[in-house]
Amino acid sequence: MKDPARMLAVQSPVIPVIGELIRKHPGTISLGQGVVYYGPPPQVADQLAHFLGDAANHKYKPVDGLPQLIEDLETKLRLENGINVQPQSRVVVTAGGNMAFMNAVLAITDPGDEIIIQLPYYFNHEMAITIAGCRPVLVPTDRNYQLDLAAIKRAVTPRTRAVVTISPNNPTGAVYPEAALRGVNRLCGDHDIYHIHDEAYEYFTYGETKHFSPGSLPDSAPHTISLFSLSKAYGFASWRIGYMVIPNHLFESICKIQDTILICPPVVSQMAARGALAAGAAYCRAHLQAIRDVRERLLSELDQVRDICEVPPAEGAFYLLMRVRTGMKPLHLAERLIREHKVAVIPGNAFGINDGCYLRVAYGALQKETALEGIGRLVCGLKSIVSH
Repeated sequence: MKDPARMLAVQSPVIPVIGELIRKHPGTISLGQGVVYYGPPPQVADQLAHFLGDAANHKYKPVDGLPQLIEDLETKLRLENGINVQPQSRVVVTAGGNMAFMNAVLAITDPGDEIIIQLPYYFNHEMAITIAGCRPVLVPTDRNYQLDLAAIKRAVTPRTRAVVTISPNNPTGAVYPEAALRGVNRLCGDHDIYHIHDEAYEYFTYGETKHFSPGSLPDSAPHTISLFSLSKAYGFASWRIGYMVIPNHLFESICKIQDTILICPPVVSQMAARGALAAGAAYCRAHLQAIRDVRERLLSELDQVRDICEVPPAEGAFYLLMRVRTGMKPLHLAERLIREHKVAVIPGNAFGINDGCYLRVAYGALQKETALEGIGRLVCGLKSIVSH
């Protein structure tokens, strides 16, 4: 049988490829996958008891999410993000942030439409656009992975339906300033296109860097789609709970999509999410110091190899995307780091950059001692492989 061209155009996820290499080399420390080292707060267990205590919880629930959870999220958005959901917007609970993005793409596009994403991109965003039969338009960021508003404006065509931004950013760790996000949001409003903004890493910023939600801007509600996730902040990755703030006029379309694919977000996970939100942002922030310590050690150790790699500023999330001065292919370098030094990173071509050798390093997933050992192996490996 013939495979559809639409799916043949979708890249294969690189995480499983690296995962298979790790399995073949026991003892490898992974600085690859983007998760945190800690699990959910204890309040989650209390909500699970409530779930099991009511037989009605084993039945289908509203397609857009539990009303109590939506109310919790509206309060959080108002207090923490400056986003007043009512009356022009709606909150929809999703099975993770990736589903929220897929919902958005399907709701606003026809096959052949264009969506602008920043280069380097988050690979699941590029994959979702392609799966929807749309064209991802890649706009390079600057040397420090910051937005180039003039380049974004030049990329807009009559087929453009949205501009996507992620801040704090995966894969670069860059955080976009408020002024830059205001500029993108204004551009989208002026051109009657959507601004899709992914805020999965909203709590992960360092030093004086601040996170900003463009959905808080006056008059932004009709053209702004804001995406959030509990996966990172609450150690909640496998529970698959995200949410999106959408203009009212997209609600019917989003519900059609979600009802077809999911019927409703998993109710047990939604109730657990209420427990996580009861713990609040303070739970995440209590764990940030350990991640900050690992980040500072990573930057300090990489300073030893600045003659062979460049690390642009990475003031958010728990990633950095380094440029390695070598003619070696990034996947080949990643394979050698695993085979010869038992440390795993993600090759940069997975994020759409093919003009050199880039590696994404994730530093949030491991306990401090293990992370520091992995960093030592990475630096040693770079010295050994690239310097010769």
